[in-house]
Amino acid sequence: MESSFKKSYGAGHAELGLAPNALKVLEKRYLKKNEEGEVVETAEELFRRVAGFIAGADRQYGAGEEEVGALADEFYRLMTGLRFLPNSPTLMNAGRRLGQLSACFVLPVADSMDSIFDAVKNAAIIHKSGGGTGFSFSRLRPGGDVVGSTKGVSSGPVSFMTVFDTATEAVKQGGTRRGANMGMLSVDHPDILSFIGCKDVNTKLNNFNISVAITDSFMTALQEGGEYELTNPRTNKVVKTVSAREVFDRIVDHAWGNGEPGVVFIDRINDSNPTPNIGRIESTNPCGEQPLLPYESCNLGSINLSLMVKDAEVDWDELARTTRLAVHFLDNVIDMNKYPLPEIEQMTKANRKIGLGVMGWADMLIKLGLPYDSPKALELAQEVMGFIRRHAMEESRLLAEQRGVFANYTGSAREGFPVRNATVTTIAPTGTLSIIAGCSSGIEPLFAVCYVRNVMEGTKLIEVNPLFEEIAKKGGFWSRDLMERIADAGSIHSFNEIPKEVKQLFVTAHDITPECHIRMQAAFQQHVDNAVSKTVNFPKEATRKDVEDVYLLAYGLGCKGVTVYRDGSREGQVLSTGKKEKAEEAAAPAQARADASKIAPRKRPDSLRGTTRRMYTGCGRIYVTINEDSEGHFFELFTSMGKAGGCAASQSEALGRLISLALRSNISHEEIIKQLKGISCHQQVWGAGGKVLSCSDAIAKALELYHMKDAEGNGNGNGNGKKKDKGMVYEETMLIGACPECGGSVEHEGGCAVCHNCGFTRCS
Repeated sequence: MESSFKKSYGAGHAELGLAPNALKVLEKRYLKKNEEGEVVETAEELFRRVAGFIAGADRQYGAGEEEVGALADEFYRLMTGLRFLPNSPTLMNAGRRLGQLSACFVLPVADSMDSIFDAVKNAAIIHKSGGGTGFSFSRLRPGGDVVGSTKGVSSGPVSFMTVFDTATEAVKQGGTRRGANMGMLSVDHPDILSFIGCKDVNTKLNNFNISVAITDSFMTALQEGGEYELTNPRTNKVVKTVSAREVFDRIVDHAWGNGEPGVVFIDRINDSNPTPNIGRIESTNPCGEQPLLPYESCNLGSINLSLMVKDAEVDWDELARTTRLAVHFLDNVIDMNKYPLPEIEQMTKANRKIGLGVMGWADMLIKLGLPYDSPKALELAQEVMGFIRRHAMEESRLLAEQRGVFANYTGSAREGFPVRNATVTTIAPTGTLSIIAGCSSGIEPLFAVCYVRNVMEGTKLIEVNPLFEEIAKKGGFWSRDLMERIADAGSIHSFNEIPKEVKQLFVTAHDITPECHIRMQAAFQQHVDNAVSKTVNFPKEATRKDVEDVYLLAYGLGCKGVTVYRDGSREGQVLSTGKKEKAEEAAAPAQARADASKIAPRKRPDSLRGTTRRMYTGCGRIYVTINEDSEGHFFELFTSMGKAGGCAASQSEALGRLISLALRSNISHEEIIKQLKGISCHQQVWGAGGKVLSCSDAIAKALELYHMKDAEGNGNGNGNGKKKDKGMVYEETMLIGACPECGGSVEHEGGCAVCHNCGFTRCS
């Protein structure tokens, strides 16, 4: 039976001006559901719920019910007008039982087993509540160091990170948000080289982003071609000196290879630490834009700059009004939050950090007629963000007069006047929020002008940037065929029918240079209290020297950190636009083909032994039975599609018969796995065993798993105890490129990864 929500869905949401994909994301990720998983809340009710709950904080400062109601109406119009949206936990949890409203937290990890496992437990609690966590592992003694209690040796920070990773994997955050962590290690830690390479294997630490905390002394040694000291944090003694260039080259090489580690300029972050008397900042949230002290949390929100344009000019009055109301909103969040730990509540309320950022920057530039990679765009970035920060600080000053300064305020604020909040500005990833708002993400360029979006089963729609569509129709070069060709090419720059000035205006992340990415990040950073989350995109053919140059430029321009991604550098990437490269197929020699034609399949004996494994696919469950002969060799394979029928079931049965024929003809199972694994269809799923691209891929993975068990002697096959082949490891991974939930393409932006098809994001 159709739910009441679905019956009223269209009529109840039309007045909000939300796009169909925004409604889809809200339904999937934000709206309340009953115990049967049915949506029982409309988008209007969500925004009413959030607005009313957050406005209620004013009661604590003497506001009457009429004033609270009026403020709730203002907050409601602010959000439904899509001028501002708070971070996802606030939209999800405000006014609900969970009540946890913060996006990010940092937890301390001291050099003791008690502290380490307290941090694991606390991280699990935070992930369950919908937040992400950051950790510095720099205080842990290095691998091989003495353990006083047992006189044994320490396994080092990287080994303990796997404990955190496993705990994160076990907590699915109520099915709404996936846990994410930042793991950070100081560049002067003795284990820095093993940390740099800890994510070389794509099946390891997949719930972590990792960053190296770079010090000014390291950068000085690098620039002078010298060495620097590695210090044991347990003893504070220097254990060795190493070449800064060699360590830096190692960082660059790995970042070029798979995008990690990122780098964070930790001394620069502490130069702007607003409460140095409380402690030194050692880590950030998972995307790197929010440096935090231990037990701090931060509440984030973003202004939609695409709506701050009027008559081809920046609407400064509207931007000022929106900024001030957003600061009031975010300060209220601190009071209405239900914190996961008492230590977090104490520290958060003592510093009252908020992070107001932006989205829709690329859209604003297009509406103003300014190319993203132009000097005028950089000038405007500083002007806009400087304007936002001034008005944010002024609102924080007014709130301090009404409500008091933050508890850890020392009377020497950098602004020269008392403020309510230790920090007010942050530029965070806005992947899912920007889908709801219908604008570009953060300060990133457009991710595509035209792209393919999967909707119903097997159905694909061409999504066209509405600003481009408007200009194309006015310019007389609009056609459905052109849009499809643009979606296939990934860029408009090769199409002669599109005017030059339009090409300059509609640039995507891969159309601009890495240097331009960094210069834009640096322009915003000048007026951001915390940091800027942004991805520097490189083409596949970029060199290690290109990555190195970006790191050095970022340091020179005053950035607080850098995240890079070279297209195609991670295994399993699905390109969002453009044609996929075809896999090279080695042609069998003529003689081999002739020999193969003479092979007769082995006859089947009366009885065989084997096992049946259940796999999940986009077509439903598939049960794969693998049998082997008396010598432990693979002999045959059968499939059953569970409740599915029709074409999917018949094709899987046919595939099983052909695989059985191949096995009985002495074709190795490794070759069969090689041929089937990675074949993808439009319905991809993510299960406990990892990403399954298709029924063929599921069968290949079932064969692979059976082989692994056989090699380890765990009850299947001949149990010969062979060592497991590392190449056959099959675990749940976070291969960035294919969305683990819908199979769509994932874009690297804002220091994170987001699917513009369903709203999935890797980062909490």
